Amino acid sequence: MADDLFLPEQRGEPSGAGVSRRLFLSTAGTAGIVAAIGAGEFAPSKEAFAKTAAIEGAIPVTLHVNGQQHRLQVDPRTTLLDCLREVLQLTGTKKGCDHGQCGACTVHVNSRRVNSCLSLAVMHEGDQITTIEGLGQPDNLHPMQKAFVECDGYQCGYCTSGQIMSAVALLKEPCGPDDADIKESMAGNICRCGAYPNIVAAIQQVRRAK
Repeated sequence: MADDLFLPEQRGEPSGAGVSRRLFLSTAGTAGIVAAIGAGEFAPSKEAFAKTAAIEGAIPVTLHVNGQQHRLQVDPRTTLLDCLREVLQLTGTKKGCDHGQCGACTVHVNSRRVNSCLSLAVMHEGDQITTIEGLGQPDNLHPMQKAFVECDGYQCGYCTSGQIMSAVALLKEPCGPDDADIKESMAGNICRCGAYPNIVAAIQQVRRAK
């Protein structure tokens, strides 16, 4: 996790170092929602491909991510999350607990939500993978991204991309009409800021508009 996502005192710096909690949350929230709506400007670098190709024991895998085909050589132990972030530079998908407990790394695999930290990249040969960058663009937001903005469904923004990916998948899943049904279906996505009421409101706004 980037150092700028921690408060000064959490980084071992004096709390009076000129960065207030309000400023910290404002800055982190802005960064989070930008990542969540997906800038679509991240492209895998040649250096990244060369690096993976040089790994001893690497095996070939073809991934279809956000409509683009990627032929890669990856260490068979590489998780889908690390492949997306470190190889393809799609950093909108966040690494949270790395144990499948927070949902920050949620992506779609063949239209179903998956915790990418619990899945190996080599398991997804030929699968259709969608990350937050493939959901919408800043000038053409997915309705769920727009609803999160309108309902203030984020605070620090770190969990937002995973929340939105789960929320979009939920639209295609059997789920009752009540807020309690939404909360149960979204239980795998943790928001440390406690923005749950606004997240539920955003999801209900999209569901009722369908």
